Amino acid sequence: MTSGIHHVTLITGDVQANVDFYVGFLGLRLVKRTGGYEDARQLHLFYGDYAASPGSLITFLVWQGGSTGQAGAGQVSELALAIAPGSIGYWLERALTHQVKVDGTSQEFGETVLRLRDPDGVIVKLVSANLPALTMPATDIPAEHAIRRIRGVTLLSEVQEETTAFLTRHFGFRSGPVEGPIQRLVSDVGDVLDIRDAAGFWPGAPGTGTADHVALRASDAAAVEATATELQKLNSSLTNFHDRQYFTSLYVREPGNVLIEMASDGPGFTLDETLEKLGHTLFMPPNTPDPEAMEVMLPQFGLPGEERTVYRDLIYKHRFFTPEDADGTTIALLHGTGGDETDLMPLAHRAAPKATLLGLRGRSTESGVQRWFRSFGPSIFDQKDIRFESRALDAFFQEIRSTYRLEPEKTVALGYSNGANLLGAALFLHPGVVRRAVLIRPVMVLDAVPETDLTGTSVLILLGETDAFRPQGERLADALRNNGATVEVRLIAAGHDLSDEDAPAFGNWLSA
Repeated sequence: MTSGIHHVTLITGDVQANVDFYVGFLGLRLVKRTGGYEDARQLHLFYGDYAASPGSLITFLVWQGGSTGQAGAGQVSELALAIAPGSIGYWLERALTHQVKVDGTSQEFGETVLRLRDPDGVIVKLVSANLPALTMPATDIPAEHAIRRIRGVTLLSEVQEETTAFLTRHFGFRSGPVEGPIQRLVSDVGDVLDIRDAAGFWPGAPGTGTADHVALRASDAAAVEATATELQKLNSSLTNFHDRQYFTSLYVREPGNVLIEMASDGPGFTLDETLEKLGHTLFMPPNTPDPEAMEVMLPQFGLPGEERTVYRDLIYKHRFFTPEDADGTTIALLHGTGGDETDLMPLAHRAAPKATLLGLRGRSTESGVQRWFRSFGPSIFDQKDIRFESRALDAFFQEIRSTYRLEPEKTVALGYSNGANLLGAALFLHPGVVRRAVLIRPVMVLDAVPETDLTGTSVLILLGETDAFRPQGERLADALRNNGATVEVRLIAAGHDLSDEDAPAFGNWLSA
């Protein structure tokens, strides 16, 4: 059987920094970008050699802004990449020049190792190993110093002997040398699995900066099926058999609980892109519901040398989506209770396909869900918190006008439910926070409505015909009119939830 590492999958919390490190610093090629197969709202990036060969592939699930994990027992803890003997000095100098964190050098199994940290804190080891070199893309890195392929990974197992027996029996690795607490397993092509005795270690916690799994090679789909059948006889913790388009795979937890994937070498990544165009197009998995909406929710990035959004650390966590033919309009989005900065992007994109979208994330939490301000009970709102967050929202809009050079007359704010409630309150408390606002299923949350001049402010309010909160929304509309705002109210055949009618209603108002 074919043996070796097919790919390693890790988790990143910052897609742009990740691309800059693996493409810009390490010189790998971005060979595929897809939506996640388990969650289409999750971007999945694949890096590798020029031809996207098994044995070179490092993939990342993008948890943009996600929580940091902790490597521990039951996880892959280190990724090792092979470089030519004698290249350590070049890479040490390059790391210092690129301000990459260096953990130092050492000797492991007779090989010189340079330990680095990627932007999420993953340990990436560059190992002087005499392995056959794959063809890497042309970059500023001299060919003789380029990354050659994956050298190996380190697995943390509390049952080292059982893990070793499992991997040698079912995946074609053979036992190699032992050094301290590490048993090395070697494949047919020479890459390695280092099984570290992790008895007494803390358990691993998934999150950014950790590995999800390591995938081991199979020659074809038939070999994957044969291993699946064999493992089923042993009553192993096998997950479902998967067709991942570019390879066939199955997943199993080895005795130490590390997630192992078996992946076939083919059909490969040129299935839907030519070799020259690998990594250029975003592909969504088959059967993705509303793939265009899912694409809008995925974080964007630029390859080295390409234009990209440089994010600033502002009051609210936020994300941009910029269409290729942007018309200069920016729509700022305030999600409802329990949502996040991407929730309203599909609706806004359907209404205004050429608009740049700016999703904001509320800072308040209640019962573990994201909100914009606190409440003391049903329809009992924390007035101090509303005023505090209204000031923050006003300050945020002032920040983005200077930081991202957004023109006030081309900026529209849209809020849904709890987000609409804060936006509506901010219109009264900070006149001019925005000139155009869309409030979907809002209510009046201010106990006392201040008298203010809203002349020049244009507001669209979309109310659900059967929404129990409709009367409070109508009250808000009256208050806005009484203070000089131009208000249009449209009734939608819906309750409090969003409806298919919301996007066309917003789009018509925006283009009027």
